[in-house]
Amino acid sequence: MFIADSIDTLITELPDLSNVSSAQSRNLGIPDWLKQIEEDISAALAKGVDIRSLVEARAEAIDSLLIELFKLHELQQTELALFAVGGYGRGELSPYSDVDILLLSPDTLNDEDNKKVDAFVARLWDIGIEPGLSVRSVQDCAEVATDITVATNLLEARLLVGNESLSQAPNDIVQQLWSQKDFYEAKMAEARARHLRHNGTEYNLEPDIKKSPGGLRDIHTIGWITKRYFRIGKLYDLVPQEFLTEREFDELMFAEDFLWLIRHHLHHLTGRNENKLLFDYQRDIAERMGYEQTAEDEPNTAVENFMRDYYRCAMQISTLSEMLTSHYYETIIEARLPESERPTKTVLNARFNQVGDQIGIAHHHVFAQHPEAILEMFLLMGQQGIKKIRTRTLRALKIAARGIDQSYRDTELHKQLFLANLKEQNYLYQRLRIMKRYGVLTNYMPQFANLVGLMQYDLFHRYTVDAHILLLVRMLHRFTDPKYKDDFGLVGSIYKRIERKEIIILAAIFHDIAKGRGGDHSELGEIDAIEFCLNHGMSEADAKLIGWLTRYHLLMSMTAQKQDISDPEVVTKFANLVGNVTHLNHLYVLTVADMNATNPQLWNSWRASLMKQLYTQTRRILRADLDAPTNRQEMIATTRQQALAMLDKVDNQHMNREEVLALWDELGDEYFLREIPEAIMWHTEAILNHPPIGRASDSNSEPLIVLREHRELALDAVQIFIYTQNQANLFAVTMAVFDQMNLDVLDARIITATRDFALDSYVLLDRHGTLLTDPESRAELSRRLIEAFKNPQSPKLVQKRLPRRLKNFQVPTTIDFHYNEASRQHVMSLTTLDQPGLLARIGQVFLNEQIEVHAARITTLGERAEDMFYISDRGDAMLSEAKLERLKSILIQQLTPCG
Repeated sequence: MFIADSIDTLITELPDLSNVSSAQSRNLGIPDWLKQIEEDISAALAKGVDIRSLVEARAEAIDSLLIELFKLHELQQTELALFAVGGYGRGELSPYSDVDILLLSPDTLNDEDNKKVDAFVARLWDIGIEPGLSVRSVQDCAEVATDITVATNLLEARLLVGNESLSQAPNDIVQQLWSQKDFYEAKMAEARARHLRHNGTEYNLEPDIKKSPGGLRDIHTIGWITKRYFRIGKLYDLVPQEFLTEREFDELMFAEDFLWLIRHHLHHLTGRNENKLLFDYQRDIAERMGYEQTAEDEPNTAVENFMRDYYRCAMQISTLSEMLTSHYYETIIEARLPESERPTKTVLNARFNQVGDQIGIAHHHVFAQHPEAILEMFLLMGQQGIKKIRTRTLRALKIAARGIDQSYRDTELHKQLFLANLKEQNYLYQRLRIMKRYGVLTNYMPQFANLVGLMQYDLFHRYTVDAHILLLVRMLHRFTDPKYKDDFGLVGSIYKRIERKEIIILAAIFHDIAKGRGGDHSELGEIDAIEFCLNHGMSEADAKLIGWLTRYHLLMSMTAQKQDISDPEVVTKFANLVGNVTHLNHLYVLTVADMNATNPQLWNSWRASLMKQLYTQTRRILRADLDAPTNRQEMIATTRQQALAMLDKVDNQHMNREEVLALWDELGDEYFLREIPEAIMWHTEAILNHPPIGRASDSNSEPLIVLREHRELALDAVQIFIYTQNQANLFAVTMAVFDQMNLDVLDARIITATRDFALDSYVLLDRHGTLLTDPESRAELSRRLIEAFKNPQSPKLVQKRLPRRLKNFQVPTTIDFHYNEASRQHVMSLTTLDQPGLLARIGQVFLNEQIEVHAARITTLGERAEDMFYISDRGDAMLSEAKLERLKSILIQQLTPCG
């Protein structure tokens, strides 16, 4: 074979280390030899040689080199033994993997031996190998092996050359210092901590293929804990021991080969020991691994297919690692515990027992003799409050799940059991997660199988579609959890009152079921949902409700975030689409859960208030509430009444009712449509306690600038309120100052009062966290803003590089306009790539084009900025079509990233 011949030849042609020229005296010609090996390995990979052979061949080449160097430096004349440890000890090396070695001696080295070791180590550096080297005596090893990391390395020690009497010493040290139970618990604690550092999920957007859940480390963990007991060399040795089945071994090896292949390309692409699959590399790696992108495909098809396969491999590794490490505990450790420490067994029925906090089959024929027991077991788990399964049962379940076919799905008893599982809310998320991982859910619902590992190549959708759906189910449960009462007060109370919770659960499962098929996933999902519900004996009314929720699951979030819900016509149109309060309640609950399960950073007080406002106004319309505000004037009056009620409850000597009402009369209708009562009270007190404000050119008068904490939108968020006389460049210069001080705008409300005063409120992300704690930072912001208002030249923008993550995404800039009759302004909807200084650049274009900004809504969704601006010309007149086209053209040109 090519690789065998090539590597054997290269090893044979290792330069003669005993007879080298002076030019080669330091590196011995070894770098060229190593380079040739790597080139031959890459050539072999291109010819179809499997990655496992190449990973092992590279380790064999390094073996031969280290053995020859050991001899060259006369270390064979000492008592030393040279061991490969770590991944190298397993005989695995990727292009830039660490070469971890141990020089072990029976006793402390003498000076002469130390000199030989120093020369050996210096030679390794000279030839370009940066070793992870330890030089220890047996006693030294025994002292440091109390550390679990050191003990693990010793467990994998493989003798290369030298003192053969020490060949078993590293393993013996571990056996003496660590009991099976202690070693197992230490490795499991280590794995849990590692998983937490990577968000506890296989579905990270930029996974570490070595250390993330489902990474190579999870395979290593299986080997580590079993080596401690079985004294094996390779993972396959567990198969004859009947600890691992042939099929499980094949699944692990297939997944490991996939990760090794990624790692090979990742190392070559970066030129270093890189294991993080960053956005920067994902497209290139996909191409190198043969994922093709055709002209007919969507722009991200190749990379999304590649990442889907990665996530599927990661889930497979994670599932097997979880199962096999538990299997080790149950069969090796638990079985040897004193009777008093073993879990108690309780009979649940003829088919299942509860063992401690786990459920298990009564005998190994349960699933074969009673196919319905597959679904019955999960129902029992919910009813009995059990969320774990014994590993012998998991193995049987995995095999039994393969038998779930159309005949199984058509059986009435199975349909009833599946629906019963969805009606049982206890541990539903955990049960569905296990059903997915072991093939029950994906076989019972073949549409769901297509979603496993399916991702969208963006920063907004943080999870794969299958993970997102299950997280949505978990989020629904949180609505009933007292711990989250403050976060989800209204939506939680609504969800608790919904008796048929399986309606929303099914809508959650089906809302994204058709993603990845092409076409409108909402419409296709509606068809699937109705068919499934009717097939499972649900009423036509229930089926239609679930189908409607599936089809319109984006309606509420899109309306709240992208339309002006202070406009009664917008709310009325939404209410007409919803139709009745039952639909509204279900849609509101589903929408809030969906947003929370899409991206943890998506849900904040701003979006919560938008959803609550839209829900409340729509509910009043649908219930024909005679006291509800149904037009702009009634909505304004309601907001003023609520704010006035808050004033009456506050004992504030700095404000009296007459002054407050006089001020409010000057602030204008738009202000009371767009602000909430609590913010109105904050603004009112600040304005009344501030000296009267004149023109910006008046040196004796300064704008009002006040700040307060606003942690609901983001950690370290600050709300700033600016009250000053309006001027043409106010928005532009404000954005420029924020940009100069590296402040990101999360939300903006820009309002002009009736007496030509600007009431601008912004929520800023203070990355340094100093605005509220450092008086100098606050003073600096105020000073810069006031100076900018007094000197209305074109603001100077700071040039900034596009962040690394954003460089990997293409978001075309799109701009749409529509005229709002109520406000007599154009609404400009802009979608573009989120980028440094975005709002400052938009503000400068508005300034140059003499555009007045009356209000803005700032929305960032991952790498996408989706912003709305209410605009007119300087005279508050309607913009012409020609002006709009010019504005659109200039903005698209200005917002196209240059890199």
